[in-house]
Amino acid sequence: MQKDKNTAFIKSKAAELGFDFCGISKAEFLENEAKLLETWLKRNYNGKMAYMANYFDKRLDPRLLVDGAKSVITFILNYFPEKELTEQDYKISKYAYGTDYHFVIKDKLSSLLASMQTEIGNINARVFVDSAPVMDKVWAKKGGLGWIGKHSNLINRKIGSFFFIGEIICDLELDYDGPIKDYCGTCTACIDACPTDAITEPYVVDGSKCISYLTIELKENIPTEFKGKMENWAFGCDICQDVCPWNSFAKPHKTAEFLPNDDLKNLNNWEEITHEVFSKVFKKSAIKRTKYEGLMRNIDFLKNKA
Repeated sequence: MQKDKNTAFIKSKAAELGFDFCGISKAEFLENEAKLLETWLKRNYNGKMAYMANYFDKRLDPRLLVDGAKSVITFILNYFPEKELTEQDYKISKYAYGTDYHFVIKDKLSSLLASMQTEIGNINARVFVDSAPVMDKVWAKKGGLGWIGKHSNLINRKIGSFFFIGEIICDLELDYDGPIKDYCGTCTACIDACPTDAITEPYVVDGSKCISYLTIELKENIPTEFKGKMENWAFGCDICQDVCPWNSFAKPHKTAEFLPNDDLKNLNNWEEITHEVFSKVFKKSAIKRTKYEGLMRNIDFLKNKA
């Protein structure tokens, strides 16, 4: 009964904090994913993201991240905007319109964990938002929050795929949710639409060809083979999600922090952005991750299509 009560409390509190869905799975070794990850790394699909090969064991077993871990509680938070920034010279991924999600979700999860400590008692737990080797999409899938689509993003039947994922891994035994089936069917919209052919086969993405990787993760010059193929994406890319039929169910988010600021909405000449403008417009944005030099490198690459 206590397990049921604790589970109900966590899910109720998650909804109160604005999370769209919460799913819970047993903390255990991810056997299937171990083989898939090993193959993916051997193919060098991580590109220059050397960190993807680090902490291999921890990435596959949450019990190595939190002593005595019994449950992985996964949360998703919608970021689909009411209006896209279509008036801009260059395109940025919708997830970067507002305040950096790391801060927003970490605050919410920290608040939830504090409530759990108060209500349930002393718990050994950690909050994760892209900050450690945790396989977010896999745990979300195991927690019944959706299935991993052919573009390798998690898809939820009710809201599509434009959402963030975060976790609380804890030593509390809870009621576990089970995975749901894959509803991609015979659709290949994402594979067909990718301009750089990054989706090499259904459910497998060559990260080194992905526009998000090229504009964010890659710190060197963008390879010339991608000239004319990046469709004006200066930070991230939403193409494979935009064409997904399941995103016809996406509804505007209700998180004020994810709204674009006026400076971003009114940013006209991206090619003339200065250090000062960059610092002002992207002060709280995930775009700070590329730094000024990275964003301008991307814009120069897109500008010179030849």
